Amino acid sequence: MKMDVGSLVSRREDISALFPAETPSAKYKDLSLRFSAVRKVSGDGNCFYRAFCFAYLESVLHKPRALQRFKEKIIQSGTALTSAGFDESSFSHYQNTVVYVVEQCLADEQENTLFKLFNEQLISDEVVQYLRLLTSAHLQNHADDFCHFVEAPDLKVYCRQEVEVMTMECDHVEILALLQALDVGIHIVSMEGDEQLAHHIIPEGADSSLHLLYQTSHYNILYQRTPL
Repeated sequence: MKMDVGSLVSRREDISALFPAETPSAKYKDLSLRFSAVRKVSGDGNCFYRAFCFAYLESVLHKPRALQRFKEKIIQSGTALTSAGFDESSFSHYQNTVVYVVEQCLADEQENTLFKLFNEQLISDEVVQYLRLLTSAHLQNHADDFCHFVEAPDLKVYCRQEVEVMTMECDHVEILALLQALDVGIHIVSMEGDEQLAHHIIPEGADSSLHLLYQTSHYNILYQRTPL
């Protein structure tokens, strides 16, 4: 995946930027009928968390009430972490970084501000780290719902080794846990599998304006074509 040096989240590019050099398959043509642009995300193992958070904040950038609700949800989510056994000193700094990013979005509602924040390595990674900790907490606080879907004898150990650690790729179970924790829905378009695109709405039945592309174990952000 070609990206600018040091870039964690790219500018919007035409959807054709994803096309292979050879003749695009039917899946790519279908993708271009539905989506006009893509925003590429660094393939560093944190792509889902970074893509999700950027896409969500971008989708509510001009909706102060939604931004405020998200800020309050992040502040309140600290209780989920303490319930899961995290010491406040281990997560409060990361939590404050997420709140800071949301407050910056509230302050000027500029896409460029969001773009700069997510391309500042320290801030961007701290946002990802908090989302990872929140995902871990939700999995542990709802162990009965998730333990059967985790291939590990101990959910807590799994979370410590597979969820909380930066650069570890996430599976469906982590995606579902994070979306439940934040009460947000997404649409994932998958290029994997047969000749057709696969569409996954998570959680099931959710109404979402967030669209992510899953391709070769990687997530990028998609933008729907505006109906004529």
